[in-house]
Amino acid sequence: MRYEVLGPMRLINDDRVLRVNAKKIGVLLIVLLSNANRVVSIDQIISEIWGDRVPQQALAGVYVYISQIRKIIAQANGSPDRVHTRPPGYLLQLDGDEVDAHSFLSLAAQGRAQSRNQQYELAAQTLHRALGYWRGPLGWGTDCGSNVEAFATLLTETHLEATELLIDAQLQLGYHRELVGRMQSLVAEHPLRETFHRQLMLALYRSDRRAEALGTYQAARRILLDELGLEPCRSLQRLQREILAADERVLDGYGA
Repeated sequence: MRYEVLGPMRLINDDRVLRVNAKKIGVLLIVLLSNANRVVSIDQIISEIWGDRVPQQALAGVYVYISQIRKIIAQANGSPDRVHTRPPGYLLQLDGDEVDAHSFLSLAAQGRAQSRNQQYELAAQTLHRALGYWRGPLGWGTDCGSNVEAFATLLTETHLEATELLIDAQLQLGYHRELVGRMQSLVAEHPLRETFHRQLMLALYRSDRRAEALGTYQAARRILLDELGLEPCRSLQRLQREILAADERVLDGYGA
């Protein structure tokens, strides 16, 4: 069975798909999954579900939500005993790699290591597989307890990093022309992410679009000054200088 928590939460077993639409049940399931095969205390569960606004009937609510999760899992795979009562709380048993977020993080780490070792073909394949798990940010990852919010932040930041690393690898492999459209979309979506501006500049310059590459730098500079009062980072400034100087090294490698 697969637990999918990236994007709208759902449990998948063969052709059977069950969606989790209730927020508190979803948050509790995320808490159990992110601590799979470890005991999560009832106090921690209450904190993650309600934060600082704990109702008087919180404990009774936890019992109800645990019961609902057991029913959902049983309905998905016919196994009602995946959630075990273990003082001082509960433990969700997982067998192998059943959570999309765990697979995503594992593959992203592999791709990061391959990129660091300049294994760009392998890195591109691995990171593409990692990003294939991404259907959106962690379901129910906001307005809840600190651990769930931290897990949501980790996943979102890893998604952006994996995207950057994949583009780096593809640039190394010579796919600059194919990347221009995607990079323009990413820059529009993440205007303060300087790496995306730099990658777009490089893709444009290597596609014989030098004026547009320099225009991208000026646009990035205006955004950063208007929003943050900051000049572009050193690597972005350096790439602009190298493009102005028509530095051949920029065409040959990602040395900017």
